[in-house]
This record gives sequence, C-alpha cells and structure tokens, in this order.
Amino acid sequence: MSPLFYDLHIHSCLSPCGDDDMTPANIAGMAAVKGLDVIALTDHNSCRNCPAAMYHGIQYGVTVIPGMELTTQEEVHVICLFPDLENALAFDDLVYEKLMPVRNREDIFGKQQIMNEKDEVIGTVENLLINATSIGFDEVFSLVGSFHGIAYPAHVDKSSTSILSNLGFVPPESAFTCAEFHDFRNLHRIRKEHPYFEKCNVVCCSDAHYLEDIHEPEYQIWTKGRDIPDILDALKNGCFVH
Repeated sequence: MSPLFYDLHIHSCLSPCGDDDMTPANIAGMAAVKGLDVIALTDHNSCRNCPAAMYHGIQYGVTVIPGMELTTQEEVHVICLFPDLENALAFDDLVYEKLMPVRNREDIFGKQQIMNEKDEVIGTVENLLINATSIGFDEVFSLVGSFHGIAYPAHVDKSSTSILSNLGFVPPESAFTCAEFHDFRNLHRIRKEHPYFEKCNVVCCSDAHYLEDIHEPEYQIWTKGRDIPDILDALKNGCFVH
C-alpha cells in the first residue's frame, strides 16, 4: 500500500465562482509545487476542463482524476469521480441535459471558461452551472456507478448545500461508503450526531476556488497504486486518512 497526498475537490475557471487564475495548468502546477500526489477536478455540474487538467497533470507528475461536483434537485452537492475521461465526459453530457436551462450572466455569476491543453480559452458554457439538476439525491449514486464512477456527499459539515444542511439527515436507504469533510475538526461531532458516517471512509478536501486554497500535503490516502482505478477503489472500499 502506498500513501498519497490528495485534494479531491478543486474548481477551475469553468465554475462561475472559480477564479480566472484557476486554469488547468495552474491547478496542476500548484498541486505539484505543494507536493500533492493526486487531485480531482470537480467543477460544478461539468467535466469539460478535465481533459486539459489531466494533460497538465501528466506534465507535472500529478494524478488528476476527472470529476464534477453535482448539484442534485434538492441542491445537495455530491462529488462524482470517474476512472477515465470517456466516462466522465459521457456523464457530463447527461448532466447538462438535466441542468436547469437558465443562461449564465457573466456580469453576475462569473465566467464559465473551457480551456485547451495550451491553457487557452476555447469556449464557454451557456447555461449556468451552479443551478440544480433534475437528478435526485437517491438516484445519483447508482447513476454515477453506471458510468463506472463513484459518488459521495460533499462537505457534509458545511452549513449549506450539504446532505445534512439541506436534507437534515442521512436517508435510511443510503448506500454511499465515503464522505467528504471540509474540516476534520467536525468529524467526531458529525459521527456522534449521525452514526451513518461511522462506517464511511472519510476524506478532507479544500473545495478550492483560488490557487492558494488548494490543500497543502497534509492528508493522505493509502492505495495499491497511483492509477485512478486504484484510488477510486480505495475511496469506495477502504482508505486510511491522516
């Protein structure tokens, strides 16, 4: 087993709330400078900057997992990670069809920029990506699984857009085996109040929208290797975090 320093919740300039400096090259470069081994690009309801991010990850020696931060119809944020670009982009197509069809206004919400491998803007996304989709919380996990990915609730300890803030409880039929925390100081309290999380693997991630917010090499996940399927398997079936 190998320990890997990680940050599995990072937004690029594709997310309207992401800083313009959050380009794929800058993200991969900052992850390398900080000494991270693996990151995930998880823009709101989109995977369209993952190809460029994965390209730059190779250049910098950082494993980049293609993903997104999905917003369910209940406005609960869920991290979705995929083993490869093909499945990630196919899921992206499905999610965009289920996204509320409201056009983005850059003057209000910010730019939604798609970048290429040269870190150049090659397009924008028309509909506002921070809106809810018509995908229910109870269906997102099996849906992501059908694209060979894994899904788990994002920042469960935050006071908005989390499973606990928006639903108030963990649905009894839930089957997710991993959960993300924004601050591990909340872990004991959350597990005491909601025992479901006692049986979950847990990760602590930045939800970075600015380069400086990407995590330092503080938290580790233990995996069989650095390949993306090995990392997803560790998240799903058992990981050790420090």
